[in-house]
This record gives sequence, structure tokens and C-alpha cells, in this order.
Amino acid sequence: METKDIIYELRTKKGLSQEELAEKIFVTRQAVSRWETGETMPGIDTLKLLSKLFDVSINTLLGSPRELICECCGMSIDDCNLGRDKDGLFNEEYCKWCYSDGEYTLDIWKQYAEIGGKEKLEEFKQQLIHEINTLLHIEGLPRVENLNVLSGEFINLEYTLPNGEKVKFLDDKQTYLGSQLESEFGGRCFGIAANMDFLLVCTYEEDGQNPELVIYKKR
Repeated sequence: METKDIIYELRTKKGLSQEELAEKIFVTRQAVSRWETGETMPGIDTLKLLSKLFDVSINTLLGSPRELICECCGMSIDDCNLGRDKDGLFNEEYCKWCYSDGEYTLDIWKQYAEIGGKEKLEEFKQQLIHEINTLLHIEGLPRVENLNVLSGEFINLEYTLPNGEKVKFLDDKQTYLGSQLESEFGGRCFGIAANMDFLLVCTYEEDGQNPELVIYKKR
């Protein structure tokens, strides 16, 4: 849908006349009319007001021209799971599980916010990617291009040691930088998890079944 149709649909769904909508966002009725006929487009400040009024993202108001990806965990996001700033507006860079009420919710983001924020975290990601690609030399592991922030609860697999003991190496309550990649030989996937202290690489079948530890390396 085009912006003109989206505004019309949202306005009528909310039961507002053009004049009533205009009053709520401090424009003229003629301005609303021109948007709905496609003659003009709302400016960025007006789009923010429309976003808050209709509880939809600016991306939605513009006809969803781009796919929104959480810059923290890498998941695809839409209006149902977008994070919000302190003023209640959608933040289209993060999902609601990583960012809420203007604050990062995951411990690894809070940690880096204290020493430089997003830029420092990105520097650390690139450092880890370099170490994985140049130091580990794991056969069948594709080149790592990106790492996402992942919850330990979802990636903390249980491995069987040679002596039969079953162990987990991660903490369910912590977050890690990691990724999943298909093996170059097929059949299994590689899982990567890392933080300031270690690099972990494992393989597993679909849905994390039959995991095998490949390497656990202190940094």
C-alpha cells in the first residue's frame, strides 16, 4: 500500500474525520486531504506524530519500503515487536526484547554502553570475527561475516564429554555474541558463541539436536 492509502485506512479505522486528525497532529485539514490524494507527503516530524497516534512505525506509514532487522539480536522485526524510546515512540533499530523504554535490556549492551555504547560493541564484534576466521581453522566452517547478540537460555546446549559426563558451558542468564552457519559439507550446522573470555564452536543437527563441542578456547 502507498502512504496515502495507509493514512486513509488508519484514520477511518480510528473513526476520525480529516479535520479531527488534523487537529490532533497540528496541521490543516487541507494538508491531510493532500496526503490522502497523494499530492504531498507528511514531513518527518509529522510522521512521528502519526506514528504515535496510530501506534504504527514510520516504516509502516511509508509502505514498509525496507525490512527492519534488530541491530542487537539480528531478528526480523515489525510493529508487533519493535522497541520503544522513553517517549513511547517506536525505535526501528531494535526489537522490544533488546530495547525497551529507551534502554538496552541485555547485559552485554549495558556493559558496552558504559564504555562507549554501540560503536564499542561493533568494534568488539569485528575483533571476534577476525579471531574466529584467522585463528580457529575449523574444517567445514564457513567464513563468519556477522555476530548477533544471543540469549544464553536459547543457545546453552548440553554436550557429552568423552568420559560420558554431560556439561553446559554457558549461562542461561547471560548474553553472548554468536551465529549459526551451515557446514560446508552439509548435514549439520555450526553454532558460535563468544564473549570477552572465550570462543566456543559446536555442531548440531536441526533444532540443536545431537550437539558436539568442536572447540572451547580461552581468549
